[in-house]
Amino acid sequence: MNATLRNEVPVAAGLDDAQASPLITLPDRRALTTSIRASAQIFADARSIALLERIRMIAPSDANVLVIGETGTGKELVARHVHNLSHRKNGPFIAVNCGAFSETLVESELFGHEKGAFTGAFSSKPGWFEAANGGTLFLDEIGDLPLSMQVKLLRVLQEREVVRLGSRKSIPIDVRVIAATNIHLQDSVAAGHFREDLFYRLNVVHLAVPTLRERPGDILPLAHYFIDEYRGRLGYGAFSLDARAERKLLQHGWPGNIRELENVIHYALLVCGGDTIGEADLQLSSCFGAPKRVGAEAKLTPIETLEEALRNLYVEAEDNLFEQIEDTVMRVAFEFCYRNQIQAAKLLGISRNVLRARLIRSRQISAQK
Repeated sequence: MNATLRNEVPVAAGLDDAQASPLITLPDRRALTTSIRASAQIFADARSIALLERIRMIAPSDANVLVIGETGTGKELVARHVHNLSHRKNGPFIAVNCGAFSETLVESELFGHEKGAFTGAFSSKPGWFEAANGGTLFLDEIGDLPLSMQVKLLRVLQEREVVRLGSRKSIPIDVRVIAATNIHLQDSVAAGHFREDLFYRLNVVHLAVPTLRERPGDILPLAHYFIDEYRGRLGYGAFSLDARAERKLLQHGWPGNIRELENVIHYALLVCGGDTIGEADLQLSSCFGAPKRVGAEAKLTPIETLEEALRNLYVEAEDNLFEQIEDTVMRVAFEFCYRNQIQAAKLLGISRNVLRARLIRSRQISAQK
């Protein structure tokens, strides 16, 4: 089943149509009161709106997508929306948590098995790839996939076919893969826990879902949405937030992101004595400590350092900026590989001819070499 998008939804009490923001929700969300997933995603903050536009740009393609974000930021909702905007929207959307299977079962779960393939295999069973045929397979927590399965997943992505456990017959599949993780896969690659070739195969399109603290413009719209959602479930009348409660919500670090906000609002409605939620009704968690990488002394990952450098370049807005960036990337790769064109091209994932042409144009090598 797919997430639903409402383009003009008044997500806060008193909002008129001009102030409404796009809203994505999980299907059957009223049955998901114990879910650890974010059940709603609102695009009101500027960073969220930019993410929504990026989703709209990449959704029509069949490119694999890697969704990165902390727990509770709504990565599955983003994946479902990519599916809904694609030509596969009428096909299945299958969500699989890669960390939920034991290493002995993950192969049969993903790729299926034949009768007698292992003890307890009393009948043949298709895997999740077959179940998602013609649609989208969402592989959540892809970083938890064992290395032995990473090799087989890479082959499936390359060959576009699966072989069930206990079989020698390949089965063609037509599946778009969207993977998600709450860790930096580059660090896992460097540590030898995740295959580099699989990372690049999955990371054709990169969607970074910002944390709730990084998009404060979404906090109050989400809070009002959850107030309306849970008061309806509880059979309550209209509720509002007083000014001090709103300030408290905006000042919180939200280590649990959207899911934490949903729980906070649910609890506040249960304990609130009137029709207005006050500051004392908001039970905010402090057991997780300070949010990650907060403060000037925080250590940035290489990708985050690159993003910061790009933002500085965008401020300068020089002519032919994209060509300058491309030339710099190729020149640095060329020098990093001790001026070996073949190795530099392999490092960048491009052909040697493309690299050579750019190096000649930027006068790093002569046309005769």
